[in-house]
Amino acid sequence: MTRIDPTLSPPPDAETRRGVAPVICYPTETLPQPDLALYRAARAGARRAGSVTVPPRDARHIHVPAGHILRIESVEGPQVGDLNLFNAADLSERFYSGKTRALHGTHVTTGDRLWSSFPTLRPIATVIADSLGWYGIDAYGGSVHDVIGTRCDPYTGRLLGGSDYHHCCHSNLTRALADATGMTLAKAEPHIHDVLNVFMCTGFTRDTGQYFMKASPVRPGDHIELFAEIDLLALLSACPGGDCGSEHSSDTAPCHPLLMEVLAPEEGAPAGWTSPEPNPYDRSHGR
Repeated sequence: MTRIDPTLSPPPDAETRRGVAPVICYPTETLPQPDLALYRAARAGARRAGSVTVPPRDARHIHVPAGHILRIESVEGPQVGDLNLFNAADLSERFYSGKTRALHGTHVTTGDRLWSSFPTLRPIATVIADSLGWYGIDAYGGSVHDVIGTRCDPYTGRLLGGSDYHHCCHSNLTRALADATGMTLAKAEPHIHDVLNVFMCTGFTRDTGQYFMKASPVRPGDHIELFAEIDLLALLSACPGGDCGSEHSSDTAPCHPLLMEVLAPEEGAPAGWTSPEPNPYDRSHGR
């Protein structure tokens, strides 16, 4: 598959048009910048307040109070995870991967923020530590902690493979939200949203622009830490693709558990921090 239509002759100025320099869509210089030194000082004195192990090919939930830290760690073997985040008091406010991608890029690391859906559009978590921050962008254009992909799901599986698979990340997250809230599966499913693909290594091919995955560089002990800017309900699925080096939605790929921990800073830390207010746009929409 190519992105060039061979039936068309390029115009005489084709290379000039292709050669136009790109412009960043959303310059972020005016965004409020997180005080990483403040967050790291709070992290230094933090103690574990709760934890849950996410079994392979399944999902679990955990509550993360505002001002606490969510640590996601690889244990036992290379494994990627699909993360959903909600305002714990209002499920309509949830992680917005598309806007996070538009603001910070296709992958996130230390200093980047995870933004919530309209109309609140505010930072709900800040990445304060990333043990894979050394990876950068590889020769294939791949990088780690993806906000490109959606999540493996039974609908696409049925479309492409013709069979039903019930332990993909979409279904795992649906069950986890039902468990967390007491909802039925039917009521929980519409709340499941595009994810942060924790530890997943992905990119786009240069020739066809297709989304690719490759074996994650994650190893046991690797972790990412998110500072909760608001009270969060976190759902994490240990993807049935394992390290996503060959396939996902699979019962044959080697899979491993993931650990979620909530870390509580010492009382009063971080000093001077307050939870971000919802976006102040007046919602008049020109009327």
